[in-house]
Amino acid sequence: MPSQEITDKSTSVIMRLAKTYLRPYVGQLLVALFFMIIGAAATASFARLLQPVLDQLLIGVKENPEQLSKVWNLGGSIFLCFFFSGMATYLHTIKMNKISQSIVADIQKDVFSHFMKMEIAFFHAYPSGQLVSRITNDVNVMRGAVSDSLTGIGKSLLTLILLIAVMFFQDWKLAFITLSVFPLVAGIVALIGKRLRKLSHSIQSETANLMETLISIFQGIRQVQAYGMEQCEKDRSSKAVESVKWLNIKAVRIGAISTPVNEIMVGCVLFGIILYGAHQIAAGNQTAGGLMSFIAAFSLAYEPMKKLAKLNNSLQLGVGAADRVLKLLDVPPAIQDKPDAQELKTTSPKIELNNIVFEYDETVDARALNDINLELKAGKVTALVGASGSGKTTILNLIPRFYDVTSGAIKIDGIDIRDLTIKSLRKNIALVSQDITIFDDTVSANIAYGTPDAKQSNIIKAAKMAAADIFISEMPEGYETKLGENGVKLSGGQKQRISIARAMLRDAPILLLDEATSALDSKSEALIQQSLHELEKGRTTLIVAHRLSTIQQADNIVVLEQGRIVEQGTHTALIKKKGVYNQLYTQSNFKT
Repeated sequence: MPSQEITDKSTSVIMRLAKTYLRPYVGQLLVALFFMIIGAAATASFARLLQPVLDQLLIGVKENPEQLSKVWNLGGSIFLCFFFSGMATYLHTIKMNKISQSIVADIQKDVFSHFMKMEIAFFHAYPSGQLVSRITNDVNVMRGAVSDSLTGIGKSLLTLILLIAVMFFQDWKLAFITLSVFPLVAGIVALIGKRLRKLSHSIQSETANLMETLISIFQGIRQVQAYGMEQCEKDRSSKAVESVKWLNIKAVRIGAISTPVNEIMVGCVLFGIILYGAHQIAAGNQTAGGLMSFIAAFSLAYEPMKKLAKLNNSLQLGVGAADRVLKLLDVPPAIQDKPDAQELKTTSPKIELNNIVFEYDETVDARALNDINLELKAGKVTALVGASGSGKTTILNLIPRFYDVTSGAIKIDGIDIRDLTIKSLRKNIALVSQDITIFDDTVSANIAYGTPDAKQSNIIKAAKMAAADIFISEMPEGYETKLGENGVKLSGGQKQRISIARAMLRDAPILLLDEATSALDSKSEALIQQSLHELEKGRTTLIVAHRLSTIQQADNIVVLEQGRIVEQGTHTALIKKKGVYNQLYTQSNFKT
């Protein structure tokens, strides 16, 4: 990428962050700026006071002893310089750190909020490790950059400007000569910054890959241990760790180059100042105090200049991380409310699928669904059956708008679901999926997920209907037992019963069941089937099932093949037809 383009991009990122996230804290920023000015002025005043201290006290006191009377004034002034500098630095550091932490917290909340609006396909494109890295690692790099920049750049820059003013006051010609080195230093700093910014992208990317690797290993730890793959996973994670390590080492090596370069240049400049100053004093054009004041101002200016160089390195790493975060914030949700979207209000909805075509990837000529026309009658049970990959779960996922149709329309009570608010649509749906999610919270909280204001009595009632109350009551703390990450304390069947209880408690008019009893043994399945039949009454229900024994009582059974409807009707009618459904039913793996 051309250097000008990199510079423009960095400026764009910084301006966007300032406009969006710094603006709410402008008042606090002005207060901090006030203390920065005091601190910078105190430092510059100290450099200026060195001239009278040296000329009037240290040199002139021998010939003029009464000059000792000025000790209190000059000594007290120097003390006040350090006092105000110290206090002002403390106050502006506290204030700026508070602002920077608030800015980063705002960014983290915005990033997470944005992720919550994204469609399911987004989370398939970006693994969880990548997304977690954006919120934690990338934003933490930004935290350091924002904190260092806000706290250090303002104070260092103001101090540098005022000290340069002192240098010009003492000897403007020497100041011009001395400052000629600054553009060279600035050029080196800019070059280092560009390399660090590019390197930052690689560091954050590799860190995200490391997190993704670790998460996948921890989530599949049972398989890792069962197949004896511990050493293989150690090697894989070690490779990712080593990659991050060497990138960080490279970043430190590049960032540290500025220190020896600056030190050598300053040493050369000081050597020149002393030679020039000595000749000026000998010629009577300068006093020893004036030269010392100039040297002090230059030496003090070197410190903020060095800080600015280091801060630039930190800033460029932060800009690289910020660019990655902002790129994700700029990805618009593919599924969102229309400006005039209406609320869904229904008690017994009719769902229609009209000429539905759906493709997961429009770049690949492979349709998951092709010309689907289907009516889910109000208050009735519709079941989808077919071989794996026939499109059953895809149809189920289109109704809550986890995906939008490629063409055609899905209507509820005659209203296209794209004309409804997503929140009201999903509020009217209860879902039991074969992919069960159990949160690291109490049993009650897991059952009440999606119904946070539910009464405990209703939670227990839902658990009893789902045949979950018995095993819950046997837990150490009953309904207040924490279930661990992804329900590690539960069996597969127990997880499914918690999931079914969650749907029962939601009491929504649309019920979606995706292999709802797949993880249950025959005894538990028999217990839950009766509860599910009760739950289905009066609700528009769509069931996806492989066990055809569980859907024989459905009002309509729809048979899918390669994304098309090939048969539909009742169980009895389809058996008599002796078509695809009959073949599925008679196969051994579908027998009851």
